[in-house]
Amino acid sequence: MNESKQMYLNMGISEKVFDLSEKIWCSLEERFKRIDAVSEYCQLKVIDAMQKNRVSEACLLGSTGYGYNDLGRDTLEKVYADIFHTEDSLVRPQITCGTHALALALMSNLRPGDELLSPVGKPYDTLENVIGIRPSKGSLAEYGITYSQVDLCKDGSFDLEGIKNAINERTRLVTIQRSKGYQTRPTLSVEKIGELISFIRSIKSDVICMVDNCYGEFTEIKEPTDAGADLVVGSLIKNPGGGLAPIGGYLAGKKECIENAASRLTSPGLAKEVGASLNALPQFYQGLFLAPSVTANALKSAIFAANIYKGLGFDVFPGPDEERYDIIQSVTLKSPEALCAFCEGIQKAAPVDGFVRPEPWDMPGYDSDVIMAAGAFISGSSIELSADGPLKEPYNVYFQGGLTYQHGKLGIMMSLQSLVDKDIVRL
Repeated sequence: MNESKQMYLNMGISEKVFDLSEKIWCSLEERFKRIDAVSEYCQLKVIDAMQKNRVSEACLLGSTGYGYNDLGRDTLEKVYADIFHTEDSLVRPQITCGTHALALALMSNLRPGDELLSPVGKPYDTLENVIGIRPSKGSLAEYGITYSQVDLCKDGSFDLEGIKNAINERTRLVTIQRSKGYQTRPTLSVEKIGELISFIRSIKSDVICMVDNCYGEFTEIKEPTDAGADLVVGSLIKNPGGGLAPIGGYLAGKKECIENAASRLTSPGLAKEVGASLNALPQFYQGLFLAPSVTANALKSAIFAANIYKGLGFDVFPGPDEERYDIIQSVTLKSPEALCAFCEGIQKAAPVDGFVRPEPWDMPGYDSDVIMAAGAFISGSSIELSADGPLKEPYNVYFQGGLTYQHGKLGIMMSLQSLVDKDIVRL
């Protein structure tokens, strides 16, 4: 018996789970080579941007107080702008999460009387409070900004006629969520996003096209801004932080959009000139440097999960052989017991809080109890191995992350072992 197998057995993995996992893992070699090719290109793109903007040791020192003339912060924003091929960017530890980054983009670029349009259906749950779909203090609705939504067609394609009819003289900004969120719709490729933007611009040329890029960065050679997006938004505790960024978010896009966001984040008249980076810059730079490789590991883990669970008869989305445009894998578990068991298994694989059992709770911003498994070095970091899902039918779990593919592999094996131990799955 080889040493690695013995370690798995010592950690509670049965021989049946191990043997099934090894068979599937070994079958994915060619698929993983294609992922590595994209990762290599993106790695070179990041290094090229850092070298072009003369990143130096002085860029890692940070600032305090007002943060005037923060060399590292200002250089990092030039690096992000180059990576995304945009005029400007805003990359700050003062942006607390992905939802905050999106709210910042929306609230700074919309004005009373404007209308926001989502042409790809319902946005992620936490944005419902931002928009005012669920009444909330400080929402866009409270400021007289209306919202319109066009659902995708049943086959996941864009409802072009519906979108055309929804766009009117008040439509100021279109928000395109790249990832699926808590839904089972296709994640959008950069190519598809570009087609949608071109169609929207053919109807109203001056509309701002914003893409929620969370979970999608570095999964393809191109980013949405290469396909015509005016603005992309994301979180640094997801893909671009590489598992090292302790907090933060980014916006990259047209200069006017970024200036509006900076004035909203700090203050009119101050904008990007203030905002101390404190001690976060080494992690921001090194995390960005690692991000293409870390994202590739997360993609491999997601594909492994899809193959495991599809083979056991579960509905998975995306399917095992489908192309990937984000790092999220959903599995339809059909019962609260199975959902909780899956998450318990993921938690058992964690290097931090691996002894803790996750419990469903009334999490802020969601319309039902949510269970989350995340034994992460950075609290809430979903580029690290994690899984979560709402306690409602059809009881989908959403798996993402894995800083290393070895850890992602262990997590999926542990999730399956948990289901086997509770007699939910039989091998």
